[in-house]
Amino acid sequence: MPDSRSHRGPHPEDARLFASAAWPQLREAAADLCWLLGRGYGDVSSLKLVGDRHSLVARQRTAVRRCVCSDAQLARREAHKSPAEALEDRHLWLDGYNVLTTIEAALAGGVILAARDGCYRDMASMHGSYRKVAETRPALELIGRATAALRIAHCLWFLDRPVSNSGRLGTIIRAVAKRHDWSWEVELVGDPDTVLAETERIVATADSGILDRVGTWFNLARHTIVQYVPQARIVELAGSR
Repeated sequence: MPDSRSHRGPHPEDARLFASAAWPQLREAAADLCWLLGRGYGDVSSLKLVGDRHSLVARQRTAVRRCVCSDAQLARREAHKSPAEALEDRHLWLDGYNVLTTIEAALAGGVILAARDGCYRDMASMHGSYRKVAETRPALELIGRATAALRIAHCLWFLDRPVSNSGRLGTIIRAVAKRHDWSWEVELVGDPDTVLAETERIVATADSGILDRVGTWFNLARHTIVQYVPQARIVELAGSR
């Protein structure tokens, strides 16, 4: 069936699955998963073990997995994170879909996961296709406000060329930037993860695979939500032992 969503909002079951009453169990599951990952157990088998032990459904398991990392991963990410004040007059490379969909979800009332590494992550999955939603332009406006306030000299957005509608999104990004005279560019590439992980520029992302390889990164999605989306539905599940 075609994707007819007009918002990046919550799943119909999220009110129940991520109600405050469920947080203690989800946090315990996150702590268990951290413990296993830190001792070298595999991601898939560890998540199944933890999910089965705590009787988690698939969406809860996804949330727990997105919130956790090993102690070694946490230390590495902390060591390479850029403070906000270090961005003035710098160039920032953006993991476009990663940053944008999180802000879209926050504006739409979707679940925003506060992860162990300090990142905010959404529950969206694109499956090779991106659909513009009602929150797309407002989200871009907020990202622009955030980067302008940080006095970033230039933003280069990277979008996945294989993802359908990347070209259309690039056109929207350029139009928003032109309206405000923001110094933004958009580049469509086959594999943004590799490009971003290997650059010497500061990278805005919450993608775990990039964070574990990148030289310097900035927590732009969280910064934008904290500054401009106070109504965001933040769910804190991160745990460690």
